[in-house]
Amino acid sequence: MQITRRNVGLMGFGITLAAPGLALAQAADPRLGVRSTGQATAPVTVLEFFSLTCGHCAAFHNQVWPRVKAELVNTGRIRMVWRDFPLDGVALAAAAVARALPEDRYEAFIATLFQTQDRWAFAQGRQIDELARIAALAGMDRARFDAVLADEALRRGILEQRMAAEREFQIRATPSFAFNGRLHSGNLPFEQFARLVQDAPRT
Repeated sequence: MQITRRNVGLMGFGITLAAPGLALAQAADPRLGVRSTGQATAPVTVLEFFSLTCGHCAAFHNQVWPRVKAELVNTGRIRMVWRDFPLDGVALAAAAVARALPEDRYEAFIATLFQTQDRWAFAQGRQIDELARIAALAGMDRARFDAVLADEALRRGILEQRMAAEREFQIRATPSFAFNGRLHSGNLPFEQFARLVQDAPRT
């Protein structure tokens, strides 16, 4: 999904991305820690910047990611690190819920969100209720769900990480991928993704 404005208002939360000088979220909050899969010693680390309401991101995860995981992650060629880049308030809510779950449920939960994106992300007026139903299947009851959405520290931390990514990588679209720091954007087919892994700079 192309990003057309740097200052994106996040509807429903009263938070904008234009505020200068925001400090990075404290690493002490484990919910804002690294979410990844693959060996830490893999020669290539791929950062994926994604929004859970982005259709192109869903297409990558549903159609390409299973093969990437089987052929590149499980074989030790890459480590994949997921970086939240919410484009709207619904995506921010979903990212907060995903990060509030136990870390070992994160990958499966975002996979479920991408597989069911049409059901919750675009259910006008019912996005939060539909998201709550999916969260319940992952073990988060409604009281906990509501508390997560009300947690401004978590939401602010996610947005600060997004802003840091914008500054570092000049991201203009989701999904975007940094292959050992080299950025490429778009829903990459597997063959192109694999070539970018092969061509990634080595240190």
